[in-house]
Amino acid sequence: MKYNTNNTSVRLLISCHDQPGIVSAVSTFLHQYKANIVQSDQYSTDPSGGMFFMRIEFEMLDPEFDIKMIRTAFTEIGRSFDMDWRIELASRKKKMAIFVSKEDHCLLELLWRWRAGEIDVDIPLVISNHPDLKDQVESYGIPFIHIPVTKATKQQAEQEAIQKLHEHSIDFIVLARYMQILSPDFVGTFPKRIINIHHSFLPAFIGANPYAKAFERGVKLIGATAHYVTDDLDEGPIIEQDVLRVNHRYTTEKLRVAGRNVERIALARAVAWHINDQIIVHGNKTVVF
Repeated sequence: MKYNTNNTSVRLLISCHDQPGIVSAVSTFLHQYKANIVQSDQYSTDPSGGMFFMRIEFEMLDPEFDIKMIRTAFTEIGRSFDMDWRIELASRKKKMAIFVSKEDHCLLELLWRWRAGEIDVDIPLVISNHPDLKDQVESYGIPFIHIPVTKATKQQAEQEAIQKLHEHSIDFIVLARYMQILSPDFVGTFPKRIINIHHSFLPAFIGANPYAKAFERGVKLIGATAHYVTDDLDEGPIIEQDVLRVNHRYTTEKLRVAGRNVERIALARAVAWHINDQIIVHGNKTVVF
């Protein structure tokens, strides 16, 4: 799905309890402020008392419009329907930080798509607990920051990383096979703004070494899961999942190679959807438009 990203393109995301009048109120508001709806998607879990989710992309006909004024004006509607909502300017590039350890397949997939213009985002820095990928990252003109992590220094390392992220006004973080468990303090600093790729089709084979576990079970599908990070390990809201068919001829190493291919694609999709404001998080689930 391709979206406009000019200076007058705006995105509105809404979630609230389903009730009469929501679409009418939003449409009237947009007409009042001279907005032309380009794309509108909505979903209701149950028309009689369930949840209502909506994503609208619209063009402001006045090129001198004030996005802050639009947000302030919409507050009254949001309050009247008890909405969880946000309005985003499509042309504002989000700032993405990448965390990585030693494996490079997910990292390089993101960097290649970024350089090719497939993901419209700024990448001010890559942070790693190992120095191995420094040359590869810097070849893209992106600063590489090595922050070693040990049991004794974990809290200090996280604080250093948080400071770097704040210095660069990072909007969200991607864990591109970052082999560290983040503390509740770190996760709480960036709620719903940390995307992880798990090398398994969750909830199966959680934790470490899933390909060995998958081999032992004789699986016929290898999968990967991209999800938002929460305090519950590998149990955050799922954004995207993908699979590849395998068979009894696949060794553990062949399963690992197949899994890497799925990981790259699933993570890249999840990142693109987050950048394009296509995701609404509700509880421990996501609605992806």
